[in-house]
Amino acid sequence: MTDDQQRPGVVRRRSVLATMGAVPVLAVAASVLQAGEASAAAANVNPAAPRQTIRGFGAMAHALWIGDLTAAQRDTAFGTGEGQLGFSMLRIPVNENQSDWGRDLATAQRAAALGVTVFASPWNPPASMTETFTRGSQTNAKRLKYSAYGAYAQHLNDFTSYLRGNGVNLYAISVQNEPDYASTWTWWTATELVNFLKANAGSIGTRVIAPESFQYVKSMSDPILNDPAALANVDIIGAHLYGTPYANFPYPLFQQKGAGKELWMTEVYYPNSSDSADAWPGALDVAEHMHHAMVDAQFQAYVWWYLRRSYGPMREDGRISKRGAMMAHFARFVRPGYVRIDATANPASNVYVSAYRNGSTVVIVAINKNTSAVTQQFTLAGTTASGSVANWLTDASQNVAPQSALRMANGSLTVALPARSAMTFVATIDESQSPSPSVSPSASPSGGAAGPRVTYTMNTWNTGFTATVGITNTGSSTINGWTLAFTLPAGQAITSGWSATFSPTSGSVSARNVSYNAAIAPGATVEFGFQATHTGNTAAPAAFTLNGIPTV
Repeated sequence: MTDDQQRPGVVRRRSVLATMGAVPVLAVAASVLQAGEASAAAANVNPAAPRQTIRGFGAMAHALWIGDLTAAQRDTAFGTGEGQLGFSMLRIPVNENQSDWGRDLATAQRAAALGVTVFASPWNPPASMTETFTRGSQTNAKRLKYSAYGAYAQHLNDFTSYLRGNGVNLYAISVQNEPDYASTWTWWTATELVNFLKANAGSIGTRVIAPESFQYVKSMSDPILNDPAALANVDIIGAHLYGTPYANFPYPLFQQKGAGKELWMTEVYYPNSSDSADAWPGALDVAEHMHHAMVDAQFQAYVWWYLRRSYGPMREDGRISKRGAMMAHFARFVRPGYVRIDATANPASNVYVSAYRNGSTVVIVAINKNTSAVTQQFTLAGTTASGSVANWLTDASQNVAPQSALRMANGSLTVALPARSAMTFVATIDESQSPSPSVSPSASPSGGAAGPRVTYTMNTWNTGFTATVGITNTGSSTINGWTLAFTLPAGQAITSGWSATFSPTSGSVSARNVSYNAAIAPGATVEFGFQATHTGNTAAPAAFTLNGIPTV
């Protein structure tokens, strides 16, 4: 994408800024139904039903096109305090000319210092590597020369090395920004992407993203998922969501074949670039869009286009906008490594709920797009948690404003969601009250019977290793949901994984099933794995327990 161009399928529309007080601000109260409020069905949240691991939320900085962020704006973007966005991801460009590589360095360095995941996307290779061709009516279309594939991989490597040498460890790099919407940059076909991934991407010294289709066009990514050699050399399936209908958000083929890979939404503005980012209640559309991206698409990352723009999360004056507040309801509280858990996604018309967990912390994001308040009950399955619940509200007059603490009793919380609002709730549960789903009793060792069997295979190198873990059900009943606990030796730390969620990433680790491998039939085996670093100790864990049962 170039500066502020309008995308196909993204409707321009006019809206009027809501005046202060135009939408009534309702006090958040437990259990009391006020006049004019609707009552919704309970939203059931299951802390023991994990879905995808969240990488984070963020936006794009592109100093060459719109100027760099100031020092204060960087802290607003990546800080997690009141009045800040809490972004945990930063996307920067891979400029085609090396002389421009330093333009985004200061922002990337500050982001990296704050623990933010930094990744990069190119719009064009160096001019010497491209050629023109005729594509339909476009006579000056541009593509990468086949003979330059190796040199282009080295170009991406050089950019990665440049950042590393300046204190920024790039998490991942894309092959091409929007290869299927490239009238002013470089075109790639799906076949060309597959060929590059197979022959050249293996030499790139960081994780690889592809294809970043502008509209989540599956015909660009399906060939990658269906080609084992190409899939082996890509780490993240990236997509943009310009004009993509919610019905096209799910991706069954990725769920079937994407084990060990991540699924990121790497660019969007929504619903348009013409309205002010402070237009209300239009900004609630952003919150709903993020909800569907997390719940329906099961993306692990959600990244906006320009971070600072009139239609973006940060206004030109450096303050967060209403659209930014919508993003902050997720970004400030759902941090990298949190796991989305099952929740009733749409308990009432125009009410959207998603939930996330990290150990004993449960985060619920609720959006009410109705013109009247809705009384919403949240129930946390399998827990009798009681106590204080912190919460934040955005409505017509407030932006992610902290509210008086609420009380949860016996795992239940009832809240009046104000009209046209977004709220985030942060609660603490007793982990012993809400374990991962337990193994069937017949799978437990009894009378000398063997417990579940685990295999652990390592592939090590000087500073890192991969581990492939197999769990075999040796019992006579299906295991419905599993958690494998083990202790990593000192100096080892997980950096990424597949087919399981991991918490924490070092020391005593719990690996939990994901949605597609929760059930292990009698005699069946499921596998998951992870990549990790080490400081010289490459020993395997000494013991494993599956749902609390020692394995063999």
